[in-house]
Amino acid sequence: MRKVSALLLVSERRAISGLAGLYASRMLGLFMVLPVLALYADALEGSTPLLVGVALGIYGLTQATLQIPFGLLSDRIGRKRVIAMGLVIFALGSVVAALSDTIIGVIMGRALQGGGAVAAAIMALLADQTREEIRTAAMATIGLSIGVSFAIAMVLGPWLAAWAGLAGVFWFTALLTLVGLLVLWRWVPAAPRRRRHRDVGMDRQQFKSVITRPDLWRLDMSIFALHLVLMAIFVAVPFRLLNAGVAIEYHGLAYLGIMALSFVAMVPLIIVAEKRQRMRLMCLMAIGAIVISLAGLGLPLSPSYWLFVWLFVFFTGFNLLEATLPSMLSKLAPAGAKGTAMGVYSTSQFLGAFLGGTLGGLLAHYGGLNAVFIGCAGLALCWWGAMWRMPSPPPLSSEVVALHETQADALDLLMEHLADVVGVEDVMVVPEERLVYLKVNRQQLDEAALNKLMAPPKS
Repeated sequence: MRKVSALLLVSERRAISGLAGLYASRMLGLFMVLPVLALYADALEGSTPLLVGVALGIYGLTQATLQIPFGLLSDRIGRKRVIAMGLVIFALGSVVAALSDTIIGVIMGRALQGGGAVAAAIMALLADQTREEIRTAAMATIGLSIGVSFAIAMVLGPWLAAWAGLAGVFWFTALLTLVGLLVLWRWVPAAPRRRRHRDVGMDRQQFKSVITRPDLWRLDMSIFALHLVLMAIFVAVPFRLLNAGVAIEYHGLAYLGIMALSFVAMVPLIIVAEKRQRMRLMCLMAIGAIVISLAGLGLPLSPSYWLFVWLFVFFTGFNLLEATLPSMLSKLAPAGAKGTAMGVYSTSQFLGAFLGGTLGGLLAHYGGLNAVFIGCAGLALCWWGAMWRMPSPPPLSSEVVALHETQADALDLLMEHLADVVGVEDVMVVPEERLVYLKVNRQQLDEAALNKLMAPPKS
């Protein structure tokens, strides 16, 4: 729609690289524990499968509770201050967990890690630092960094634990967080201003309309269920690898192979979903793959290579959903409500992680490892049924356009003209932000008419 320079400003490059690194390093620290905690928990006093599950997922509860308050606080006292405070809390939680020789101490440390809930503040600072026309690409970089951090964590966690024990994983996380503080203050530039961004932050006025839309809550339920089953199965998956003859020090290599193959398999499926408008089909296929793989993991494995087959199928479905669900949300969220929709979506994800860890621990405690997989397969099957009636999202994308002074004086007329442009499906004008939020169908959009309408007057 608008001609955008391919070159980022220096401040934008530093903001995007620094904040994406901060976000990824936090997620790396949270995820590295997944493949190793259950294996090393026997050395912790008071350890039971239930408490191991709680330790895995407890960060999700504190993260879900505090991420919106931290975001609002960043509007008041500054983004960097809040991010720094959250990183210090995260580092403190890592130290508490590293020093603990009881499972309760590790649970407390993981809860503190989740208490450093700065995701919303990081996204808001990124929005402050970037122009409207490149903001979507900047946010996509954050999303990519999360996926990469998960893959790295699955490989790095077992290697660190084999070398330095469970405490070493937490010490490494604390060190990484301290490096993040240096990046925040020395590399990420100060924001020129603090503003509300409806494409990033939460808008209380739109909250009710977002959570009551069936298409959006189906996506919230999907990310909830996805992270529930992910966290639950890691109470059991590490033991399955051991039973298959994979020594602890080689678990990282096993995950590396599985994750690499699943990423390769996922790419053509994403292309089909995006380019051929088959998102609903790909979503149902991914959930179905998760159901089948979990059921397969819950059955006696003979020969043992079936373990790797089922894990490959699971992570292909998992990675596909991690990529397509946010894209579907972006297409379905009303103009100007993307930030609010993403806030609800993220909260659902963290709550799913918390309940998944607890559920996995309960199933393992009372039913054994097979019960974890069979129970999760049953839940995933219910999830598949709930998504069956999900409509295919329209091929819409979000646009943010700056208002010029003459347009601000005639908003009602401007909205009428924008609504008449072919391909513009939804419009929200926010005078106090001097921005227009649009939902457009790029296959039908009359770009010439839109550019002419939004062009500043000639002097």
